[in-house]
Amino acid sequence: MPGLYMNDTFKDDHIFRLTDDTGMLQHSKYSVPNPQYGYTTDDNARALIMALMLYEKYAKKKYLDLVYRYSSFLLNAQNQKGTFKNFMSYGRNWLEEEGSEDCFGRCLWALGFALSNEHTPWGVKYAFWHMLKNAVPNIASLTYPRSKAYSIIGLGHLEGENIADIVFELARSLCREYEKHRDGDWKWFENIVAYCNGVLPWSLLVAYKVTGKKEFFDVGKESLEFLEKLTFRDGYFKPVGCNGWLLKGGHPAEFDEQSVEACEAVLTYLEAYEITGEKKYLQKAKRCHAWYEGVNSKGISLIDKESGGCYDGLTAEGLNLNMGAESLVSYVISFLKISDIGA
Repeated sequence: MPGLYMNDTFKDDHIFRLTDDTGMLQHSKYSVPNPQYGYTTDDNARALIMALMLYEKYAKKKYLDLVYRYSSFLLNAQNQKGTFKNFMSYGRNWLEEEGSEDCFGRCLWALGFALSNEHTPWGVKYAFWHMLKNAVPNIASLTYPRSKAYSIIGLGHLEGENIADIVFELARSLCREYEKHRDGDWKWFENIVAYCNGVLPWSLLVAYKVTGKKEFFDVGKESLEFLEKLTFRDGYFKPVGCNGWLLKGGHPAEFDEQSVEACEAVLTYLEAYEITGEKKYLQKAKRCHAWYEGVNSKGISLIDKESGGCYDGLTAEGLNLNMGAESLVSYVISFLKISDIGA
């Protein structure tokens, strides 16, 4: 289908504009990095995954330099307790002692991904093992679904009986939440479909791979099918909007559509494809990536060809013309995964 899949080209200008000697800045004003809002560990954790994927694909030193930059940010973000600070000012002052549970989960995702990646330098891996060892005791106290989901995804990259046991307990707790909220046609983990939705079914698919427990696969598949009914319109991907989300018994918010939803949907469908071999999941993944390229509710590409940046979302009026870190990293990860598969 013409225009649906990008060719294997990549423009990285905006990555290097948004990254300084501290890490990746959180926001931009249009295409100009905006120091006013500083940095987040959330963004730098995901940027680490992106940088490793870029280094793995293109083998350029500039991407390895990014790996070290974002790794240093995460090392600095971990507190003595083993959790992570999230918000940092442009003056390099931490604005909190401990960030959200979601931030913690995303850091575990990045650590697990990096530790399992053969292109991560050993010196970096040693630092990450140190960080992971400090973080693990905090996993048992996690309460929020997405923090548990990101943690499962990160730990799923690793091996060991203890790892499998932790994944099992986290996945079992997600299944308990699912059964608590599941009601008729509502097949979800909460009474709201909100943000970063794909990670919930995705994490249970990962948990199935790690533990072999079929319940995890069944709940992951069923919840993904529920989400799919909400997010595909006339063949294109339309994530639930963040301006209201979807409350049980209500209607999905039409806008704003966020970049991170498309990326995590791509990763979720690719996980389902890897497990089942069913081509329908691969096609869904490609459809989700096509959202960036204009196969969406507005028929507008979110990619700025001049800078390689990604616009911050789709609003009722059209593009949000800012190009922040979350949107950029989400697009690049999605692009790299899909370009590796090919059309």
